[in-house]
Amino acid sequence: MRKRLIVPSAAAACLLLAIPASAADATPGAPGVGDSYYPYSGNGGYHVSHYDLRLKYQPKTDELEGTATLLATTTQDLSRFNLDFLLDVKEVLVDGKKATFARSGAHELEITPSAALPKGKDVTVVVRYSGTPSQAKVDGFSAWNRTPDGAVVAQEPDSAIWWFPSNDHPTDKATFDISVAVPDGYQTVSNGVLASQTSKLGWTRYNWRSTKPQATYLTTLAVGKFDITTGTTANGLPVLNAYSKDLGDNATSVRASVERSSEVIDWESTLFGPYPFTAVGGYVPNVKTGYALETQTRPYYSPSSFSNGANVSLIVHELAHQWFGDSVSVKDWKNIWINEGFATYAQWLWSEKEGEGTAQELADYVYNGYDADDSFWKVKPGDPGADKQFDRAVYNRGAVALQALRNEVGDKTFFTILQRWTAENKYGNASVQDFVAFAEKVSGKPLARLFDTWLFQTAKPATPPSPPSSAAKGAKAGKPRTSLTADKPKEPKSWKKIQEAQAAHVNRH
Repeated sequence: MRKRLIVPSAAAACLLLAIPASAADATPGAPGVGDSYYPYSGNGGYHVSHYDLRLKYQPKTDELEGTATLLATTTQDLSRFNLDFLLDVKEVLVDGKKATFARSGAHELEITPSAALPKGKDVTVVVRYSGTPSQAKVDGFSAWNRTPDGAVVAQEPDSAIWWFPSNDHPTDKATFDISVAVPDGYQTVSNGVLASQTSKLGWTRYNWRSTKPQATYLTTLAVGKFDITTGTTANGLPVLNAYSKDLGDNATSVRASVERSSEVIDWESTLFGPYPFTAVGGYVPNVKTGYALETQTRPYYSPSSFSNGANVSLIVHELAHQWFGDSVSVKDWKNIWINEGFATYAQWLWSEKEGEGTAQELADYVYNGYDADDSFWKVKPGDPGADKQFDRAVYNRGAVALQALRNEVGDKTFFTILQRWTAENKYGNASVQDFVAFAEKVSGKPLARLFDTWLFQTAKPATPPSPPSSAAKGAKAGKPRTSLTADKPKEPKSWKKIQEAQAAHVNRH
């Protein structure tokens, strides 16, 4: 008996010795990245490098079936990890072995692998699922919108949770393969390049590829019946634009705007540096959402944004986001200014180029357009709060901050800052403070007070962003700039179109 007791004990000791120390120390990954505004967005414990989504969608019933394969690397010794997802999950495999899973919180899918995962391990996660996305709600809301002939998903800051499991925060970018089967006669639109298209047994499968890092909220899908145009930019980029066939009276103004995407992207490349992605375009489904979004390589536009005629300024804004927001993304959603302030300023530069008002005239008009006691000045573009994330002040006052910087450092240094910023932070994430430090480094000037005045104070600055006389002679992007006069500045010709475009952003929620 004694020998029999000793043998199992020795074997157990050997087994204990065989267990990696990291497995014993493994802990669950965090259920969120700790974002200032959305603390439960994203997850801790791993990084996703690639998503392979194989989907099948029935437009008539809004039924979606999917298999998502995630390639990830653990960043800690991991006993359990979360994905952000809402639909019904049938099965989860981790490295080919069945894992257990459970629901928690508003959109958390908790996955427990068959064995703990050590830090630094490359992991393959497969999730099989199905559901009706438009019926999946968070606080009574779904980002998945039905259309007369299909559906579309495009929303900020969250949209992925309605159609694929993910680490849903801009700090965890990945590449994507999105393969979608739809009934013959329907089409799909997504990010990147359409790699192939095949038909079999009444279904057509479209295979889209995005080979550059992409945030989950910038990943989009539309299913319907579209008129599609293709071409190339002057710089050789493939262009694909898609329009619902039932846009009604807005159809012509939509095309007169979106078809200029090639021209706009080539022009913006001269200001912001080489375009960071492999495709460009835009799409306009028949929806009533009223907003636009800079979905990567292929921005989404609502037809109502063009109800007053063509608006190329909106195209300029969304395509500028390909540099500011898509390639260089926020570290935290409080840093929204590094997206919206820059995209708005691109519209001001386009206004200069078109002779419809210089950036300085637009800055003067904004400064003089709001009294000191107006709530406009109470919003801090550098940290506006979740409820004011898309406030007009983030856009307009945020653009004035860039004009103030331009005046302070001069045109040559200003555009050098923009181009080096997009180049040195390409495919990365950044904060407002990162940009301030970067601008100081490139210019050799102390700029903290300037940015604090325009981005963080809750009072109207005592002095307008007027250029010194030596800097008021000409502008690289357009006509000569003008400073303030004693009279209220005249409304620039571009102002109304810029505000119409802005309405397509503040209405996102």
